[in-house]
Amino acid sequence: MKITILGSGTSTGVPQVGCTCPVCTSTDPRDKRLRCSGLIESGGVRILVDCGPDFREQSLRLPDFQPIDGVLITHEHYDHVGGLDDLRPFCHFHDVPVYAEPYTAERLMNRIPYCFAEHPYPGVPRIPLVRVEPNVPFQVVGGAGQKVEVLPLRVVHGRLPILGFRIGNVAWITDMTEMPEETYAHLEGLNCLFMNALRVTPHPTHQSLAQALEQVERIRPREAYFIHASHQLGLHAEVEPTLPPHVHLAYDGLVIEA
Repeated sequence: MKITILGSGTSTGVPQVGCTCPVCTSTDPRDKRLRCSGLIESGGVRILVDCGPDFREQSLRLPDFQPIDGVLITHEHYDHVGGLDDLRPFCHFHDVPVYAEPYTAERLMNRIPYCFAEHPYPGVPRIPLVRVEPNVPFQVVGGAGQKVEVLPLRVVHGRLPILGFRIGNVAWITDMTEMPEETYAHLEGLNCLFMNALRVTPHPTHQSLAQALEQVERIRPREAYFIHASHQLGLHAEVEPTLPPHVHLAYDGLVIEA
C-alpha cells in the first residue's frame, strides 16, 4: 500500500495569510502545508481521503494523472470538502463516488446541489454520494473491478461526531479530540497511523502534540505520522527530532509504503 500526503496542514494552511512567524516564513519545504488530504493506493485502487480547497494544486503536484476510484469524506468542514468540484478532470475516466455518513452527505447536497442534482447539466463532476455508517465496512471498486475494503470509524471533533477510516493496516484520523472505546478495538495491529496534531498548546476541537503522542502510545502502531498541523506546531526541523523514533511529522509530498 502506498500513501501520498497531499496536504498536511490545518484549515488556514501554512504559511497562514498575513503571518510572519518563523514557521510561516521558513524556507524549508516541509513547513509549507496545504490543507489536509491523502491519496491511498492499494491493489490498483486509488482512494482520496478528503478533498479540500487545495485539491487542484495538490493534483498538479502528482507525478501522473490517473483515475481516482473513490473519495472518503471525514466531515463537512470546508477545508476537507472545498475541492469536490475540482474532481471534474478525474471524471473523464469514470464516476468518482464520494463516501460520507448521512449527516455529512446532507450538508454537501445543500452546499453544492448542482453536483448532486438528479438531472445535472453538462460539465458537472460525476461524484455520486454513497452513504456509509461507522463500523460498517464497504468496498471501493477500481476501474478494472479490483476491490478494497474500507472501515469507517467513529471519532469526535470537539462536539461533532466525524469519521476516521481504516484500510488494511493503515488508519487515517484527522480533526479528532477523542474517540469512543469501541473505536480503539478497530485500531489494533496497525502498520501505519495518520493522526492530527494541531499545535503544542491545547485546543478545544483538535489534538495537541502531547495528546496525539498519548494516543499513539495507546494505539501502538508500528509507525505514526502527524497531520493537520498549524504554524503553532513549530518548525519541522526542530519538532521532528523530539519525537519517538517511530513517530514523525508528515509533510506535503511525503510518500509512505505501508
